[in-house]
Amino acid sequence: MSALIYCPFPDREAARAIANQLLDEKLIACANILGVVESIFDWNGERGADEEVGVLMKTNVRILEKAVRRLSDLHPYEVPAVLGWSCDAVGREAAAWLEKLDGGEV
Repeated sequence: MSALIYCPFPDREAARAIANQLLDEKLIACANILGVVESIFDWNGERGADEEVGVLMKTNVRILEKAVRRLSDLHPYEVPAVLGWSCDAVGREAAAWLEKLDGGEV
């Protein structure tokens, strides 16, 4: 079964570097580095706002937890918002592609 991970980054460079690391480690098959997103949040009792770069990553559910943990470890934020979930429906070809991921050795 296939899975997705979403995570915002402070900039494109950090997003690209970590996506490449996860690709090298066979924890994801693809990262879509999206455009700038406006984030509005509460942090430490204060309201904040900033621009971030959103990234959507494709993996398989078998290694989803491992990929989420590794992304959290690599991320530059103190508390990164790393969200992962399994997909309810996946095209046959994409499912076969993502099933080949083995999670490497970290």
